[in-house]
Amino acid sequence: MIQRFSPARQTRLARSVSAVALSSALCWLGGVAPALAQEVTQGARQPAPVLAPPADLGGSQMDLFSKDTVSVLLDARLVVANGATSFVNGGFGKTRFQGDADGHYKASLAPVEADLVWVPRFTSSLSANVSVAYQKDHEESVDLIEAFVNYLPARTGPVGVSARAGLMWPEISLEHSTGGAWSVVNTITPSAINAWVGEEVKVLGGEGTLHASVGQSELAATVGVFGYNDTSGTLLSFRGWALHDEKATADGYFKLPPLNPFIVHLQEDRTKNTTDLDNKAGFYGRLDWRPPQPFGVSVFYYDNRGDPEAFTAAGQWGWRTRFWNVGFNADLGPNTKLLAQGMTGSTIMGFEDNGERWVHTKFQSAYVLVTQMVGDVAVTGRVEAFSTGEHGSEMPANNSEDGWALTAAARVPINDRLTALFEAMNVRSSRDTRVTLGGLSSPFEAQTVLQASLRLRL
Repeated sequence: MIQRFSPARQTRLARSVSAVALSSALCWLGGVAPALAQEVTQGARQPAPVLAPPADLGGSQMDLFSKDTVSVLLDARLVVANGATSFVNGGFGKTRFQGDADGHYKASLAPVEADLVWVPRFTSSLSANVSVAYQKDHEESVDLIEAFVNYLPARTGPVGVSARAGLMWPEISLEHSTGGAWSVVNTITPSAINAWVGEEVKVLGGEGTLHASVGQSELAATVGVFGYNDTSGTLLSFRGWALHDEKATADGYFKLPPLNPFIVHLQEDRTKNTTDLDNKAGFYGRLDWRPPQPFGVSVFYYDNRGDPEAFTAAGQWGWRTRFWNVGFNADLGPNTKLLAQGMTGSTIMGFEDNGERWVHTKFQSAYVLVTQMVGDVAVTGRVEAFSTGEHGSEMPANNSEDGWALTAAARVPINDRLTALFEAMNVRSSRDTRVTLGGLSSPFEAQTVLQASLRLRL
């Protein structure tokens, strides 16, 4: 099947294929869609998601079906974009939208997302969050996105606890809201870091948080254990970073760009974002510090403990992915907020060959974002850089990439249910495989995307 294998590697692979064919099984659960008309205050640490805190924490406060627990969220979009084939269509394009057949500017008008969000409250401290979403151009156009239960008891002293369990995103992003659903607040497109979190760092598991007041500071420590995230890293290695607002679903896939002559015989042309291949639990931890001054700091570590030699007969592989993420937020004035994140990590896949795995990708990215309130309008600017470095034995060094992006956005509330957002984004990046595998004329691409979004909450 794979002519470039040595006889020893052919034997190892044959044994693995046979074992997988006899024993592999896949499971899934699901969960939340983005809160499309919601505005929240962002910070270094927010409590576990809960849509509407009860008025009286002493009672049961059960509310299963009401206008406070069921929401419909709609997003219609006018887009003008240029650039080569987008990753959503199996290309190397860095954004969700692309130009015409020649890469020139193209305009489109379409509904891009619709969400049904259910947030039942069982007691004053126990609630849940379940969402189903339609996402334009997603592999599974309608699917479950997030489903978890929340335990958030009233804090009566210097120490408190909270917990979550289910299919969810760990609290990594500073750009997304944590109430009701997972959505970017002041822009249309999240940073490259949090776009990747949205597509490959969704977990099925549970987490517990200890909150404490120490002097005038607030501290929090979170530990999470999870599964069904073994393919995390696939997109970063084969496609690289991207800037978009698509999110992983319970049963969905993301398309992959053209693969090299070795990997194409092993890897399916798409990656399933919620998969368990090795029955091993991954873990993450987070520390948060908020002093009496108007800023906060968070440090997050993630290790999915994936087996890089595990795979299915269909071509879904396990990846060992680990990363550090540092977040910082500050109020620069009564109407000005700064957010910053940095991430660095690595991911490996495949068997060892001369001391190196077939794929070994190191990745890093960082951004700084500033939001200024001008009356009711939020004006945001963001600058970011991203890169990957490839060291795998079966991945050429020219699979590495470097890039940066500038984003400007404005959020304009129209009424309590309707919000307009406007965004201009320019992305510049270089990746040699655009030429060697994608058939493009240059490894470099400069792409511009202009968007206007109308978001309605019912």
